[in-house]
Amino acid sequence: MIARVWRGRTRAEDADRYLGYLRRTGLADCRATPGNRGVQIQRRIVEDRAEFVFTSFWDSMDDIRGFAGDDVHRARYYPEDEEMLLALPPDIDHFDVVIDER
Repeated sequence: MIARVWRGRTRAEDADRYLGYLRRTGLADCRATPGNRGVQIQRRIVEDRAEFVFTSFWDSMDDIRGFAGDDVHRARYYPEDEEMLLALPPDIDHFDVVIDER
C-alpha cells in the first residue's frame, strides 16, 4: 500500500470551511477512484493558522495516476483552494506503508 501525503495551511478562521471543502473535493474524488483504500485528514490550529495533512492510501502508483494524472508527484488542486490556502505547495510525498496496525 502507498500513502500519498499532502500538506497545506489556511487561516485559523477558515479551518472548518476548508475541512468541509476537502470533504467535498479531494476526499470524495479519492474515494471514488479505483484502488483507493481510504483517506485520513489531520488538522491542528497553531496561533492564527490551521495546518492540514491529507493522506490517501492506494494499492499502486497506477491507481494514484487514476486520481492525480500522469505526474503523480504534483499536487492536485481544486478551484477554491487558491482562495483559502495560504500557499499551493506543488509537490506530494509518497511512502510505502510498511506497518498498519489500525
